[in-house]
Order: sequence, then C-alpha cells, then structure tokens
Amino acid sequence: MVGFGISITLPYLALYCTEVLGMSTGAFGAFIAISSLGSVLVNTLIAKRSDSGLDRKWLIITALLSSALGYASYVVFQNFYILLIIVTVFNGFGAIAMPQIYAYAQESANDSKSDDKTFAISTLRSLVSLGFVLGPLGGTLILAALGYKGLFLGTSAIFLIIASLMFFFLQKRTFQNTSKKKKMVSPKNRMVWQPMIAFIFLFALNAINTIITPLFIVNEIIGTYSDVGMVVSICAGLEIPIMIALGAFGKKISNHTLLIISCFIAVSYFAILGVSTHTWQLIAAQLLQATFVAIVMGNGLSYFMDLLPDSPGVATSIYYNGSIIGRLVGNFGGGMIAQYVGFRDVYWVCLFISVLSIFILWTTKPGEKLQVSDENS
Repeated sequence: MVGFGISITLPYLALYCTEVLGMSTGAFGAFIAISSLGSVLVNTLIAKRSDSGLDRKWLIITALLSSALGYASYVVFQNFYILLIIVTVFNGFGAIAMPQIYAYAQESANDSKSDDKTFAISTLRSLVSLGFVLGPLGGTLILAALGYKGLFLGTSAIFLIIASLMFFFLQKRTFQNTSKKKKMVSPKNRMVWQPMIAFIFLFALNAINTIITPLFIVNEIIGTYSDVGMVVSICAGLEIPIMIALGAFGKKISNHTLLIISCFIAVSYFAILGVSTHTWQLIAAQLLQATFVAIVMGNGLSYFMDLLPDSPGVATSIYYNGSIIGRLVGNFGGGMIAQYVGFRDVYWVCLFISVLSIFILWTTKPGEKLQVSDENS
C-alpha cells in the first residue's frame, strides 16, 4: 500500500508543479532535489536512534501521518517557498516509514529464528514493487475522475488508512539491547560506506536507464511510443517474480555474490543497448535489466541487513539513502551526459560505472558483520 500510495502521484507530480503551480523545470528539479535530500537527512538522524529503544510502531505511524500531511499540502499551499518547506519537512519525516517497516520486519524475522530471512525480505520488497506497478494506473483513474485535488487528497487518504492499519494490527515490539555485549564498530567503517557508494552507482544506473531509454527508442532508433510502453511493461512485469525467485537463493548464494553478478549483468545490458539498432533488441534485453533491478532492490536490502544484523534501522536507512542519492545523481547526470554526448554514448558511460561498481564490491569482504558504535552515530 505504501508503494501504491507513492506511485499514484509520481507520474503526475512534474505536470502538476509546472502546469498548475507554474514552476519552471529548473525550479521543479531544485524542489525535488531539496525535498529528497531532506529525506536523507531525516533518515540519517532517525536511523541509529530507532535501534536504541524507540518504538518502531509509533515511528512508522507518525511517518505515515506525516506523509499524509505532505501530500495534502500540495493542494493547500501555492507559494513555491512555503510549499518547499512544508513538503521537505513532512515528506522528509514520512520517508522513514519504509526503512522502519523493513527494520521491523527484520527484527520479526530474527525473532522467528527463520533461515529464510532473505526470501522474506525480498518477498516484502516485491510487494512494494507491485504497488509501484499498479499505482500509476490508479493515479490515472483518480486524476480523470477527480482531478489533481482528488489525486493528492486520495493519496493522503491512503496513508491515513495505512497508519490506521498499523495502529490496530502492528504489535508493539519490546526492544532488547544486546549490543553492549559486542564489540562496536563505527558505521563510518569502510565495510559500510564502500558498498553504499556502489549502491549509489547502481541506483544511478537504474535512474539513467529509466529516463534515457524512452528517449533513445524514439529519437535514436526511431521507435514508437508503443515500443516504449512495451519495454517498460516487460521490465516491470519481470522484476517481481525474479525478485521473489532470487530471494529464495539467499540460502544458497550470498547476497554479496548476487550483487557482483548483478553488476556483470548490467555490463552486458548496457553493452547490448550501446550497439542496438532495433527495438526488439531492447525488448529482449529487458530480461537482463529486470534481473539487475531485482537483485539491487531485493537482495541489496538484505545485504545491508546481513552486514548490520543488530542495527536494522541503520541498515535500512543506509540502503534507502543510497537509493535516494543514486536517483538524484542518475537523473541529473543522465540528462547532462545525453545533452552533450548523445543518447547512445550514455550507455557506454553506464557500462564504465558498472565495471567500477564491480571493483568496489569485489574489494569489500563478504560475510563480515558489524555493529554500530555509540560513539560514532
């Protein structure tokens, strides 16, 4: 439901801000960048504290209520600066909902003594992806029937419903601090920030592919809008079953190994796009792209949870911060590269970034578990 709620407005936010509120494209880009960085800041501030005794149930509920207020503010405030401040504050705090839900799920998986934690988290992550697949269609129907006001207030209502479900059905967890018995390691340790850099690159690659490939199809190989829709739909449709299937491999293949494999898949994918001349080649390559996305989004989350098993709040926040920064870098960088060197050459840059990500992950030792120190938050 969270994935559904976020993706309802996602395709139409740029149109609303530029056409209805009168923002320029540059102002809208700054608006998204600042509000996204606000989410990173709040995630970072809350992450370690959430592992130190705060009740995750109330953190999640408060974040969902904050998201509801953030989306409602779009129809209340028309001034750019006021809206920027309100949205940055409310949506910034609302951004902790998903990391905290995953952290709660990880603690539940730990308590269950299950050996299928990766499968459980990947399945949960696939449901978010399912919400993102269905959300834009729901947004289209709401927009057609009720307009932008109905779209944003409907999104707020969804988050209020989720908060109510959390209030009535999510059990309060008793925090047990076992970290004092273990040697503490700073989250600034190379074993944490090095893979985070790799994840920023990987999410940037996905963002670049999302914005450049439709333009490449239409402008470079003279495809149609139907071809664009087919490429996007095939990739989205394959991601979910692949994500669930790869989660089941968590017991047989480490998440670290799968992530390195995903980088090699990315190399193959961007090499194909770099030499492709017909849309059928891009359509066939979506199996590679879907597998890459499934590993990064599904097993990537489990990778950080394995790395910081006693600090699920920090682990999920690192993952989400990496995804937010990666999307910002990818959206900005992809557009700039395409403007100056052309659409096809963007894919060769992406191939180079994929190789660099392989090197970064390859030099990170797998299987080392860390705990977050009290001295370095």
